[in-house]
Amino acid sequence: MSKLEALRGMTVVVADTGDIEAIKTHKPEDATTNPSLILKAAAIPAYRPLLEKAAQWASSANNNDSMIANACDYLAVAIGKEILGIIPGLISTEVDARLSFDTEATIAKAKKLISMYEAEGVPRERVLIKIASTWEGIQAARKLEAEGIPCNLTLLFNFHQAIACAEAGATLISPFVGRILDWHKSKLPDADFSGDNDPGVQSVARIYRYYKTYGHKTVVMGASFRNIGEIEALAGCDKLTISPDLLAELASDATPLVRRLEPQLSSADEEIKVDEATFRWAMNEDAMATEKLADGIRRFAADQQLLEQQLTELL
Repeated sequence: MSKLEALRGMTVVVADTGDIEAIKTHKPEDATTNPSLILKAAAIPAYRPLLEKAAQWASSANNNDSMIANACDYLAVAIGKEILGIIPGLISTEVDARLSFDTEATIAKAKKLISMYEAEGVPRERVLIKIASTWEGIQAARKLEAEGIPCNLTLLFNFHQAIACAEAGATLISPFVGRILDWHKSKLPDADFSGDNDPGVQSVARIYRYYKTYGHKTVVMGASFRNIGEIEALAGCDKLTISPDLLAELASDATPLVRRLEPQLSSADEEIKVDEATFRWAMNEDAMATEKLADGIRRFAADQQLLEQQLTELL
């Protein structure tokens, strides 16, 4: 049995890609996309017809958004629909990162994406709207979840961020393991961050235990992995979203995999409530989380702009 097969026995495996062929190869339960992955997918020749359809749809759309915004939304939904045709579970589709500090605009964009999926015959229950875990994004998710629109709170780096997401009733969170590691390695390049010493692994394990101890239903989906050691250290987590390269590495490794996270593991943290002041202070005190959240939003926004440039040429 490969490590990938063993992992599937204890964790829901999610593909962190928009590449249809990679998804067909690795057969994940769910898939996640973001502007960076949509941009990569848009460069694949097989997707060229979808880009052209996006341009055509945008030119005839009757709404208040710009033609480019409509084209980007259409492309994200079209790729999501294609992926849903070959996976049994959920697709995550991301709201424009430039809306990360605007609660109402995030809600409006989420509702637009859901309505576009539903117009294509895809029920909202199969779509997770990805929103950056800013305070404004979390409040948007609170309102969307109350209206039956499931949310994936992404770019999550801090324990208080995770608690705020759970208290808002988010369906799922995506704590970023590898980007946490990146930050710590940049500060301490000679330190041993392997296995359980990995600060990203420690962060996700802490959140997982807290959620299980205090009855939070929000799903923990570790994301942004740099190596399979991080994945092995989180075996048993609710879900793990993994890039095609690391999925292939797990599939080719036949050594045993030990489950590391169990629902009955108790948290060492006392239960706390996170209001806006608590959230903002916790983020202020956490340089890593503050820097990586801002950096992640900037990166996704930059890729969104590159995607818009590509579609502008078509339009």
